[in-house]
Amino acid sequence: MNMKKLASIITAMTIFAGSAFADEGMWLLPLLEKMNAKAMKELGCELTPKQIYDINNTSLKDAIVQFGGGCTGEIISSEGLLVTNHHCGYGNIQKLSSVEHDYLKDGYWAMNRNEELPCEGLSVTFLEYMQDVTGILEKAEKKARKEFKDDEEKVMEAVNLAAEELIGKAEKDNPYCTVDIQSFYDSNVYYLIVYKTYRDIRFVGAPPSSIGKFGADTDNWMWPRHTGDFSMFRVYADKDNNPAEYSPENVPLKAKNHLKISLAGVQEGDYTMIMGYPGRTTRFQTSPELKFQIEQNDIRIAARTIRQDVMLEDMLADPKVKIQYASKYSGSSNGWKKWQGMKLAFDKLDIIERAEQEEAEFQKWVNANKKRTEKYGTAVKDLANGIESGREANKAFTKAYETVYNIELTRFGINLDRLAQREIRNGKDTVAALLSAYEAIAPQYGDYSVGTDRKVAKALMKHYRDIAEPANYLKNIPEDFATMDIDAFVNCLFDNSVLTSAETLKAAIEAKGADVLNDPAVKVGMSIYNECLQAQMLTMQSSQDLAKARQVYTAGLLEWKDGEPSYPDANFTMRYTYGTVGGYSPKDAVVYKHYTTLDGVMEKEDPDNWEFVVPEKLKELWKNGDYGQYANEDGEMVTCFLSNNDITGGNSGSPIMNARGELIGLAFDGNWESMSSDVMFEPDLQRCINVDIRYVLFIVDKFGGAKWLIDEMDIVR
Repeated sequence: MNMKKLASIITAMTIFAGSAFADEGMWLLPLLEKMNAKAMKELGCELTPKQIYDINNTSLKDAIVQFGGGCTGEIISSEGLLVTNHHCGYGNIQKLSSVEHDYLKDGYWAMNRNEELPCEGLSVTFLEYMQDVTGILEKAEKKARKEFKDDEEKVMEAVNLAAEELIGKAEKDNPYCTVDIQSFYDSNVYYLIVYKTYRDIRFVGAPPSSIGKFGADTDNWMWPRHTGDFSMFRVYADKDNNPAEYSPENVPLKAKNHLKISLAGVQEGDYTMIMGYPGRTTRFQTSPELKFQIEQNDIRIAARTIRQDVMLEDMLADPKVKIQYASKYSGSSNGWKKWQGMKLAFDKLDIIERAEQEEAEFQKWVNANKKRTEKYGTAVKDLANGIESGREANKAFTKAYETVYNIELTRFGINLDRLAQREIRNGKDTVAALLSAYEAIAPQYGDYSVGTDRKVAKALMKHYRDIAEPANYLKNIPEDFATMDIDAFVNCLFDNSVLTSAETLKAAIEAKGADVLNDPAVKVGMSIYNECLQAQMLTMQSSQDLAKARQVYTAGLLEWKDGEPSYPDANFTMRYTYGTVGGYSPKDAVVYKHYTTLDGVMEKEDPDNWEFVVPEKLKELWKNGDYGQYANEDGEMVTCFLSNNDITGGNSGSPIMNARGELIGLAFDGNWESMSSDVMFEPDLQRCINVDIRYVLFIVDKFGGAKWLIDEMDIVR
């Protein structure tokens, strides 16, 4: 494991506390007191670090949840009411929708608890506490090395045993909780993290997509923004307030803490803080890694452009398909547009050149000292070699995964075969195993259009043949992939497969038994799966080499930059970021104000463009200036505002709070000019786009008519 001593790392992280950029950093909660307290107070924070994070007393962190595994949400009432982004709840809203009850298009508001709709498969997770266990694992490693010398396998067994003992004790001490040990700073620091997950979550309400997704792809990642990006859910628990599976007997969670909501609004320069679960950043990566990241993104962009064009055409032509593919399209297009912006930002901001310069300076520092040379001398070179050795295999995997692996029919075939084979290995007979596999995949057919998938399959197979190396072409299919008529092949595949619907699949299993595993969709699917698996296996050695080199390089950076700001890359653990409200200037002679209003929604309205349709009721409220208590001091209905908080994917739905920890909005996006922010923070350009909480409440109350929810909240001015 070769872990760096904890004391030196903590020193490197804490000396700079007073000098760090106030708006940069995704900070670890247990270290706020040591690292950030002074800077936060100087910037205007009125809370102490213990009021933000405390494992012994109620603190702000107890109101923040990881929503569904990929977003953030916050509790806004003592009875488990939760708010997050519309795009975070999108998939769950889509699953609850039908042509008759299209909650995506029309919105939905429960008018009492009985109308709150259970969301199958949705969960929210609370952080109980984090404990630094680096020293314990380091001690176990040292002891094992003394006993087993250079036997790496036995050393790792000993370290893993120590980790398992820590996890076991924490699980025993914390009933109803899950425990994990996660690495930070590229495996130089380790924390034990205790979570509590609730699985009875119910949909309370959301605006129609014409508000919650206003601007759609065109406005995504852009400012000015006018999107009411929010949705509401409620957490339910058993009668003892513990996590439980859905039951009509469950009751609303008695929340340990919830956020007060401020109607005071924001002014330029106001202190802001965000807590949430940022996903992935790569701010410790070297130039070869960043170059390859762009190469991979180019492959993804091209493939997703083709797939999305087919999906969107069918979605706009058929209301049922629009519901079925809404979440799939949204999930695909978000990354697709971000990667395009990232490439532009890399060029404009000289990201690669700046990384190369830092590496050269690092190497110069390393070479100036014999001990440093011994520890870090080959780290940069090792990273470059790791990228190069895995380049072709990684590209082969990405090309297949982004194209032919996204044919849903053959994906059904892959899942049927793999799930059935697993059940057979566990002792079930073939028919029982197939029926068990069917039960697992059958719900996916609710979001499936065989006609759309047939078109996607033709387009993606053609694209794959154009971009893949002939040596990687699909094997074990009836025809020569290099020369076959793809349209005819796909038509034959879809016409002769029983996997085109849940009904035909179940009937075939009952009638044919094991012969279903010879279905053409299974055969072609497993050919695709095996190709992806083979490519992925070829990347394993380079991945291991890269992990080792990154650990060494990051440890070197921490030592080199001792006394300067440093925080670990995001890894879906809770973080705290602080900054201020403010606009920015994206280019010469252009200055963006820090907020937008409902006037801008009306200026963007285009009834002939699905992205910019405005509901009639919203127009009526605007014309009458009927904003209730939610207007600002100038009588405007503020929709969104900017801050310079440091966020990334996973922060969607995070609460943005004022200096007192009161909710003033929801973070939902970054801005186009700083799409390289996962790699380097740009203080002059990087902005967090937030929906103003007053717009959220205005939509709930005046547009949605759900004032009973407003009455449940703690609202302050």
